[in-house]
Amino acid sequence: FFEATRQIKATLPKALVSGGVSNVSFAFRGNNPVREAMHSAFLYHAIKAGMDMGIVNAGQITVYEEIPKDLLELVEDVLLNRRPDATERLVQFAETVKSEGKKVVEDPAWRKAPVEERLKHALIKGIVEYIEEDVEEARQKYGHPLNVIEGPLMEGMNIVGDLFGSGKMFLPQVVKSARVMKKAVAYLTPYMEAEKRRSGDQKPVGKVLLATVRGDVHDIGKNIVGVVLACNNYEIIDLGVMVPADQILKTAREKQVDIIGLSGLITPSLDEMVHVAKEMEREQFDKPLLIGGATTSRVHTAVKIAPQYRHPVIHVLDASRCVGVVSNLLSEETREAYVQQIQEEYRRLREAHQKKHGDRELAPLEEARRKRYPIDWSATEITPPTFLGTRVFEDYPLEEIRTRIDWTPFFQAWEMKGKFPDILDSPKFGAEARKLYEDAQKLLDEIIRRGWLTARAVIGFFPANSVGDDIEVYTDESRKTVRAVIHTLRQQMKREEGRYNLALADFIAPKDSGVADYIGGFAVTTGIGMEALVKRFEEAHDDYNAILAKALADRLA
Repeated sequence: FFEATRQIKATLPKALVSGGVSNVSFAFRGNNPVREAMHSAFLYHAIKAGMDMGIVNAGQITVYEEIPKDLLELVEDVLLNRRPDATERLVQFAETVKSEGKKVVEDPAWRKAPVEERLKHALIKGIVEYIEEDVEEARQKYGHPLNVIEGPLMEGMNIVGDLFGSGKMFLPQVVKSARVMKKAVAYLTPYMEAEKRRSGDQKPVGKVLLATVRGDVHDIGKNIVGVVLACNNYEIIDLGVMVPADQILKTAREKQVDIIGLSGLITPSLDEMVHVAKEMEREQFDKPLLIGGATTSRVHTAVKIAPQYRHPVIHVLDASRCVGVVSNLLSEETREAYVQQIQEEYRRLREAHQKKHGDRELAPLEEARRKRYPIDWSATEITPPTFLGTRVFEDYPLEEIRTRIDWTPFFQAWEMKGKFPDILDSPKFGAEARKLYEDAQKLLDEIIRRGWLTARAVIGFFPANSVGDDIEVYTDESRKTVRAVIHTLRQQMKREEGRYNLALADFIAPKDSGVADYIGGFAVTTGIGMEALVKRFEEAHDDYNAILAKALADRLA
């Protein structure tokens, strides 16, 4: 199969290759340790050969590097046909391995390994139960607490980073690893503080300011980046959400940060990031500016933000890239070449964007208004709302809301691309997606049972009519007093005949039509109680559940 796949890709490069991975291990059904090892090893070699899709139970795969070496050798002897007795040897070994179905049974053998290996294992697997015990043993062995961090703990996190970067670990696993690291560092902190008082300060490798820009309350991605950077010995100054430009720059000066990172999820955040870049230029900053968030992109960063600031502006795609970007920017050896590479890449992106969009002609505003969306209001029946004004829901049942959750964006927040529930069976993400989903359900059960979060909402309906591109909202049905005016923007792209330049006002009956129309609005939150809940988790150095809680509240809302 591997060789056939290589040949297909070499001779028919546009052909796609799939394979029934589970079939390879069917003879060992009921023996999950062997099946999982065979699936993971097969996927590893098949993907290297060029396989595009594998058909496999996502609950029966493991991390390739975590397959016991003796079992991996036997499995690969079979898969790669390395010796004539490969099948007999694997069958013989399989008889010594007992499986307990889907129950996860921790192998206690790792507890007998040297403390360095135990710490690495705990970091890779996200196991917190023994971390203080093992860290104390390492502290006694290494003499200085910093040596424990720079030695076995960082070695373990480097392995996690390598696995994450190569796609062999996924974001939920990394955040669990970071939780282990933070608990280890928290245990060692009092000892390091005592040493600092005796022998002077130990500085972090760099200081990074992170903020979600003004107008945006989304911070899950920013928090994940902060966790990953902190575990790589960067000092993080997190200003939170809805942070105006002047506060970002004032804090950056006061704290003498090395890098500023901006985050945002909603489209208006893009303009705010441009504003921050302009302010950094106006105030003569020289620190690199990092841009991240779901609506951001390399193209937008290159075309809209980078030209506003003469110093490095770099788009960071996701948390797996942040350490590499920051380390390159702060390294005397790599900074200049790295910045030149990025600037050249962004120059090409700007040129390509100009060629594609530069000659796009806008229609004059009056012409665009003539192409408003046509609605025959005399033939349109307007159904009056059942009430006017507002109604408030003080404590809406979370039990009801949870049945309506759209889980797809939840997994996207954890950098797992795919639709729910299909993602639970994804060959790439399935196993970890299932674990994440189970963790989310457990935490959601606890949130509802303990009443940790409260959902509130207000909805309203108001008399309204349009006047040109504006919408007038009235105090009552007499429509004599204007309560507010909503200004809407009209599209101005040149349109061919039969296509329209839309504005939201087009869909509210014009005032001069004589038709009584209405407008509705709502505001919801499920974040009441979130601050205390997140604080509880963060005080326990549990970033995983802190981020998980925010992601759940976001989906509930």
